[in-house]
Amino acid sequence: MTADALPKFKPYTRQTIRQAPQWELLTPEQQEAVQVISHVLPFRTNQYVLEQLIDWDNIPDDPIYRLVFPHRDMLPAHEYWQLRDLVLVKQDDAAAQQLVRQIRLRMNPHPAGQMTHNVPRVNDAPLRGLQHKYKETVLFFPSAGQTCHAYCTFCFRWPQFVGMDDMKFDARETTQLVEYLKTHKDVTDVLITGGDPMIMNTRSMEEIITPLLGPGLEHIQNIRVGTKSVSYWPQRYVSDRDADDLLRLFERVVASGKNMAIMGHYSHAVELRQEVAQQAVKRIVGTGATLRMQGPLIRHINEDPASWAELWRTGVRLGAIPYYMFVERDTGPREYFQLPLARAHEVFQQAYQMVSGLARTVRGPSMSAFPGKVVIDGVAQVGGEKVFALQFLQARNADWVRKPFYAKYDPTATWFDQLRPAFGRDKFFFEEGGQGPGHVPGAATVPVLPRRVIPLVA
Repeated sequence: MTADALPKFKPYTRQTIRQAPQWELLTPEQQEAVQVISHVLPFRTNQYVLEQLIDWDNIPDDPIYRLVFPHRDMLPAHEYWQLRDLVLVKQDDAAAQQLVRQIRLRMNPHPAGQMTHNVPRVNDAPLRGLQHKYKETVLFFPSAGQTCHAYCTFCFRWPQFVGMDDMKFDARETTQLVEYLKTHKDVTDVLITGGDPMIMNTRSMEEIITPLLGPGLEHIQNIRVGTKSVSYWPQRYVSDRDADDLLRLFERVVASGKNMAIMGHYSHAVELRQEVAQQAVKRIVGTGATLRMQGPLIRHINEDPASWAELWRTGVRLGAIPYYMFVERDTGPREYFQLPLARAHEVFQQAYQMVSGLARTVRGPSMSAFPGKVVIDGVAQVGGEKVFALQFLQARNADWVRKPFYAKYDPTATWFDQLRPAFGRDKFFFEEGGQGPGHVPGAATVPVLPRRVIPLVA
């Protein structure tokens, strides 16, 4: 295939989606919802998603359609109609922008202490574009990677994409990252995240990764890249002009003695049914890099255990490693996407039962909550009380990891802070205060955040 014949990435946004042939397949009400809701939440898709992943005969219930297109029910009715009136009827931009900001701030734009407790400080100054929640792992947000090939409607990092500059993580270069890592020898992993770093060209990726291979950083063992490109634009690894250069970069990391880990975000089995998506997996693992599969469980999109089982089985066959099933975070239009934790555990357990031991590397359902990654191990009867059995897979205090603890069974709870300790206890064991080796540099204590009661929306 000649260079001119290679598929070229073509994005669509609120301003350009009318140019897509598929726009005419939407009802006027569906088109209106896109135009209104996309003022609050980011909207971006591309021709591969539209042509290959969405079943247009199954609109609006197609899972990928719900994954990328905004829906009216993502806002409470009163907010939707108020915003619709300002945007489409009065066309009052100033008033609309004011309302949009109020709605966004209501949506808990940075959950789990991302702004307040995850940002490291040097000489009492925050390091821009870095997060350090767990002692082993530092997150790096390159400014050139603060977009994606398509946006997920549930995305917990939506503030990165909507112009909320006061709540944005981004770094223009790696100097501070490298200097920080050189003075933190307990860090073994660097996670390059976004947005989606794979939106960048290979030369920009090299400028980030090459310094991590240099002297003084021998303690860095794993270089991770979080990406949805494996689903939304697998051509990045197959037919893009610099796809081969990107794979050679992966090979160079592996040859240096470090692990190159692609943290691939998959939301549904359909994303791995396409030939080009499977080819992308094979090319990635063929470099010696690892590809780990992760994604959140989301109402309306992937509640079917069989879809998860198919996804994990296909990934294992191609050489990928099932890694996490997450619980959708408590941010953005969470009322639209959230599921009761009891249902989340049920879906995970049913999917887990359908796969062989090779796919049972997956862990979940896991909540990336303020104190750490909490996994629901099961629902049990202990001492006559029905409980959730829980543990930390990762925590701000490393001493908390893998210590079983129990919460009262609550069939309506959708997030960790809605759970209460079991057996008559007032607090969970980690709510006593104090620190361990896993605390965030610059953070003095791990406070107990107030629990919120979020009504479950049917």
